Amino acid sequence: MTAGEVLDIGAEAIWVMLAMAAPVMIIGLAVGVIIALIQALTQVQEMTLVFVPKIIAIFLALLIFLPLMGALLSGFMQTVADRIVAG
Repeated sequence: MTAGEVLDIGAEAIWVMLAMAAPVMIIGLAVGVIIALIQALTQVQEMTLVFVPKIIAIFLALLIFLPLMGALLSGFMQTVADRIVAG
């Protein structure tokens, strides 16, 4: 395996990781912004108010996007396995 192939696999691994994490992180960010806006409008500055909705939203996002994440990881592993077999 050449250095170029190793870099290709590494770059692809980073893209797979970003594709797996992006939906959950974006949902967490959106919920955080919405809660921050609500807190700013109502002037309720309770710190624990942010965590419960975020945890619930991220848990639901993981349940929804888990098949996509599994498919992405499976496809990446299949690519790596094919490269190993090809020698």
